[in-house]
Amino acid sequence: MFDARPQHNEYLRHRSAQFRQQVQRRLDGSLTEAEFKPLRLMNGVYLQLHAYMLRVAIPYGTISPDQMRTLALLARKWDKGYGHWTTRQNIQYNWPTLVDIPDMLDALAEVGLHAIQTSGNTIRNVTTDAYAGAAADEVADPRPYGELIRQWSTDHAEYQFLPRKFKIAITGSEKDRAVIAAHDIGLRLKRNDKGEIGYQVWIGGGLGRTPMIGQVVREFLPEADLLPYIEAIIAVYNLSGRRDNKYKARIKITVAERGLDVMREEIEAEFLNRREVFSGVDQDYLAALKAMFAAPDFRNADDGDYEAQRAANPAFRSWTDTNFMPHKAPGYASVKISFKAPGQTPGDASAEQMDLLADLAERYGHHDLRISHDQNVVMPHVHKSDLFALYQDLKAAGLATANAGLISDIVACPGMDYCALATARSIPIAEEIAAHFRARDIESEIGKIDIRISGCINACGHHHLGHIGILGLDRAGVENYQITLGGDGYDIPAVGQKPGAGFGAEDVVAAVDRIINTYLEVRESEEERFIDAYRRVGMAPFKAALYPAHA
Repeated sequence: MFDARPQHNEYLRHRSAQFRQQVQRRLDGSLTEAEFKPLRLMNGVYLQLHAYMLRVAIPYGTISPDQMRTLALLARKWDKGYGHWTTRQNIQYNWPTLVDIPDMLDALAEVGLHAIQTSGNTIRNVTTDAYAGAAADEVADPRPYGELIRQWSTDHAEYQFLPRKFKIAITGSEKDRAVIAAHDIGLRLKRNDKGEIGYQVWIGGGLGRTPMIGQVVREFLPEADLLPYIEAIIAVYNLSGRRDNKYKARIKITVAERGLDVMREEIEAEFLNRREVFSGVDQDYLAALKAMFAAPDFRNADDGDYEAQRAANPAFRSWTDTNFMPHKAPGYASVKISFKAPGQTPGDASAEQMDLLADLAERYGHHDLRISHDQNVVMPHVHKSDLFALYQDLKAAGLATANAGLISDIVACPGMDYCALATARSIPIAEEIAAHFRARDIESEIGKIDIRISGCINACGHHHLGHIGILGLDRAGVENYQITLGGDGYDIPAVGQKPGAGFGAEDVVAAVDRIINTYLEVRESEEERFIDAYRRVGMAPFKAALYPAHA
């Protein structure tokens, strides 16, 4: 049954106290590392290449200024002064000592944050659109539904030991900004012919060593049926998913092996049973959550000197052209704050930067911040009369890079610089590609393009979904990088395809350069994006450019 208690900070303090005892037992030798591992993973603690790592959930990417300041505190007091935004709207701390992690969890609990279910074979952090509640094209704000799922799934007794990890994403608009097709369950809010809100339900998406695009299992699910239907999906998976091979245990494999029709039949039957258990308390709570996520009190004011400043300041105009998203309220814009400045590790945020963002959200942004899937931060509600002042404050802190969605806005996992699972580096490759195209000064000419890099087959950088994807592998002790083309997680979901053999680390930038030169030659106009040109002309010209000796 639905239980609202996990929202309370007291519950989080209890979990932290429990983990403190487990840490003490590990430190005094009462627990071996093998015995401690499942306990720490339940609290988001990994043992990485050089140190423990703590992964903190930022549910559906929404964070308040007080919570952001607490993330800054963790970075400053217990880490090396920074954290790392992930592709699933989390933040990771790569250098805490084990004895300090309970103190970090206590600090998080005071502001309602936690690391519960950011690891393990359970339901992970629910993700959604970073522009939720602000986007001009959304059917409804997806965050109340995300919070409903989060509270229902936290410590759900039936789903703590699934065959493998389980990820849910929800988008509030027809245009997907939450990558729902690459999740175990993807939900798209929509209206039926009667104008009623419901969900298009996808299942069986996922990346890793066997990337698959999900399939629609229900075209329209009524709003009131959300939790029992999700329960039905996971219950069927929990019983039929493979446990003999962890590489074949995700629901994507279950759907592929058993077939969508078989899965749908069993899900619908289970749904009818589960539906009766929910007496409406979930819908009462959903109504309360919708009130909690009500839009802020938007200002009714003119744009001030916004247009004049755009005309007078080319750098400001470039930033507004690149880093903005249309807002549903007149006179407002949503602003993407890039963490991909020249020379910066993609997604790394310093304590000082986090503190500044908290201050700026209070000053200009209705006390609201979001973590995006591309390792940046969004300020969803900024009045146009405040935009130039915001820009000046960000510029002074090195956070006004006008590259959102451009070739230097690269998504990259930590790779072999941090991760024990990685087989190659990601960060240096991302930095070299970004530096190369900045030096060529053609970012604007190239236009919108999505490059994603993973340091191993687990695909934390979502390389499969990049217009250009790069996967780092170990080939006989040498780093080798496999390039894929044509991936997309948003417009037309697709897994990128390999044009041929991989490249050595020293050759990756040149390979990407040849891909971009080919695109600039074959595109029909400056408005034709890379992905659109690729879909039109296919792999052949890019393959010929990459492997001229075989053309």
